[in-house]
Amino acid sequence: MNTLVVQERKDFKKGSLRKLKNNGEIPAVVYGREINTKSISIKNADLLKVIKAVGRNGIMTLNLDGKSTNVILRDYQNDPVKKEILHIDFLQVNQHTEIDTKVSVILKGTSNGEKAGGIVKQFLHELNITAKANDIPDNIEIDITDFEIGRTVRVADLKKDYNNITINNENEETIIMIDYMKTTEEEEDISAAEV
Repeated sequence: MNTLVVQERKDFKKGSLRKLKNNGEIPAVVYGREINTKSISIKNADLLKVIKAVGRNGIMTLNLDGKSTNVILRDYQNDPVKKEILHIDFLQVNQHTEIDTKVSVILKGTSNGEKAGGIVKQFLHELNITAKANDIPDNIEIDITDFEIGRTVRVADLKKDYNNITINNENEETIIMIDYMKTTEEEEDISAAEV
């Protein structure tokens, strides 16, 4: 399910990139401590299926000429206009490899503070972490359902919940805050003070 069959790339002319794209393939590179860096190509549709199955930070297996290598998707380049993946970097890993990466912060639920007229302010949408390849979460989820107005979550608050990963952000960095909604009068007062 999480195995991708890839081909080694030996032709690096401009025309070969166009040919790959026309065949629904993406150029990529795989590297790591235990392997020589190789240029490869991968089918876009297969890659998207595997990412859907294992997640953005999940371990996948590359099969090149019958040999299997466990990797994670280390980096990729996107076409900002067409939203297509242009190039991928795979990092070879084993279960003991420690990796520096980023994970998304996802908020779950509607807070009591919002129901009382407050607003959620999210200051950090990603966290920098270090973890073994098997321990990297797809995302870090914060359930805000019981949060009242004035509740703040800082990086230090999350660190005690995640023993198997190291969150590298500063402890005092604010991730989210349930704030009071400004009234129209307050906004007018602020605007008048700024003039």
